[in-house]
Amino acid sequence: VQLQASGGGLVQAGGSLRLSCTASGNIFNIFSINVMGWYRQAPGNQRELVATITRGGVTNYGDSIKGRFTISRDNAKNTVTLQMNSLKPDDTAVYYCVAVGSMNYWGQGTLVTVSS
Repeated sequence: VQLQASGGGLVQAGGSLRLSCTASGNIFNIFSINVMGWYRQAPGNQRELVATITRGGVTNYGDSIKGRFTISRDNAKNTVTLQMNSLKPDDTAVYYCVAVGSMNYWGQGTLVTVSS
């Protein structure tokens, strides 16, 4: 399974960005995916949970982004989207798409930079 992410970039504090990630590849492996979501890693920090969503729509959010970010999913398109609002400089990180099925799959990462 390959995960292709898009939507990163540079934004001013208080602004918004939308990240998308689409899974492609072996149909059986894609069908096995239950959880999709995003993690992030800032320089010098450990990778941390941003948000995940199950095939049935159950969401889980990291404490630092609750109330500002919203995750959604289109199962028919094998796509997960992260709407990020009220961005802060502390949100600056490389954001990684993840899909959990028969095994864990990771995307290549997309950089989000929030300027103050």
